[in-house]
Amino acid sequence: MRTPRYASPAPPELSGETHRRPVVVIGAGPVGLTCAIDLASRGVPVVVLDDDDTVATGSRAICWAKRTLEIWDRLGIGQRMVDKGVTWNAGRVFHGARELYRFDLLPEGGHRRPAFVNLQQYYVEAFLVDRAGDFPDLIGLRWKNAVTGLAQTEDGVRLDVESPHGSYILDAAWVIAADGARSPTRSRMGLPFPGQRFEERFLIADVTMQAGFPTERLFWFEPTFHAGRSALMHRQPDDVFRLDFQLGPDADPEQERRPERVMPRVRAVVGEETPVTLEWCSVYSFRCARLERFVHGRVIFAGDSAHVVSPFGARGGNGGVQDADNLCWKLALVLAGRAPESLIATYDEERGHAADENIRHSSRTTAFMTPRSGAERALRDGVLALAAEAPFARALLNAGRLSRPCSLAGLSLQTPDAAAFPGGPEPGTACPDAPVTDAAGRPAWLLDRLGGPFTLLIFADAATDLRPLAGLDLRIVAIAPTARSLHGAEILRDILHDPEGLAAARYGAAPGTAYLIRPDAHVAARFPAPDPEAIARALARAQGRPDSAIQEAA
Repeated sequence: MRTPRYASPAPPELSGETHRRPVVVIGAGPVGLTCAIDLASRGVPVVVLDDDDTVATGSRAICWAKRTLEIWDRLGIGQRMVDKGVTWNAGRVFHGARELYRFDLLPEGGHRRPAFVNLQQYYVEAFLVDRAGDFPDLIGLRWKNAVTGLAQTEDGVRLDVESPHGSYILDAAWVIAADGARSPTRSRMGLPFPGQRFEERFLIADVTMQAGFPTERLFWFEPTFHAGRSALMHRQPDDVFRLDFQLGPDADPEQERRPERVMPRVRAVVGEETPVTLEWCSVYSFRCARLERFVHGRVIFAGDSAHVVSPFGARGGNGGVQDADNLCWKLALVLAGRAPESLIATYDEERGHAADENIRHSSRTTAFMTPRSGAERALRDGVLALAAEAPFARALLNAGRLSRPCSLAGLSLQTPDAAAFPGGPEPGTACPDAPVTDAAGRPAWLLDRLGGPFTLLIFADAATDLRPLAGLDLRIVAIAPTARSLHGAEILRDILHDPEGLAAARYGAAPGTAYLIRPDAHVAARFPAPDPEAIARALARAQGRPDSAIQEAA
């Protein structure tokens, strides 16, 4: 991809404009841009500051998970990512030249999005920049605008900013720091970033070649072409392949990134006769770390500025986009005066929980891949020896527990079930998708009708009476055999049909089952019948309103 350069016009503050911005985002990477687009889609004006004027170099983050694609669908950019990306659901794991097993992350049909697409980060950022351009009155992208100072006020944040046209002051009600793993904002605020550093070094090489390798995740423990270490291969768009090689803790980064060192490793995988060109390479080590708190007054940390993990499992970029998905609806409600400021604290609660889960999985993967003790190595060697034949050993084999949406079950915004359910997503779970048809019989996807505002999803039949729900402040969507059979159909935003029965099956739904869906398409509560008082209480709780408001809703 030809790297775009973005213009840096003079900021209006240099001409005397002084009004305070509702939200300023620091960092125009995938997380910062997703935050800006999400907020703009909710009518919140945003200024994005970035100290560069281009997108990422090298492929960097490439594996984008189903949940992330579904978030981008809601923001109007998912299809473009899928159209350009390389779709994959399956992977294979080898020990030496022996295949241990093959896995499929999406073994059933009836899903709009695949388990993953591979797409270089520079494409992701460029597509997000293009989408941000669809909100010219709500998103201001300021390239080559570097934050040089930050001070919190009683009800906001004051930023000192250096631009190519001069220095200026920018006032904001809230600041989202999405400025990466080396976050200058985090350093500027003096915030500790505790965690564990892993000394093992890895080489990433992006190479261009026309080769017949399958569109799968290929992982080798101790391959014959790279004895004693591990290796990983992914196909990307434009005939680009990503190869990762474990080098060991004593590898010299400067030496190992030289082409004369990189290309023999690559050719050992792809063969001497395959025409191949080195596009980009890097040598890295990593750490697993997180801020103790992600919310510091009116400054909120998201993505790598808040937490970092190893690249094995694709939990970094995906986790950051899910941070944005969790945060922005809450911030929009607070700014609109529809929720108390304390709702922002639940971002810290929920995404802190997710960060802990990602770090736990990442640390376990690293311990399996790079055992540091005799006991760890004995365990790994035993698992590798048994994995091809023994399912219990295969479950212990850890080549990266790949990104999945984190459950928020049991956390403060969710209402626990008051009755037993035969199946379906429990409160706190990300909503599953399913194929449906609209009122006119046209094919559609369920997730397109969920997320955005609070939504009540009802599986209705002729006996379901919707009229008592008319006073609820939320969008109501029904899945029903026919609109004519519904009492109170006029209050519905959408009437959908479930021709294959997959929606009812995935939601464990009987006639009358209702789900309260959060703006980020997580389940807030579920009910065996649409009880208006119980729904009102659950809605108040999901909006972070105090106990007195919840009781009043009853």
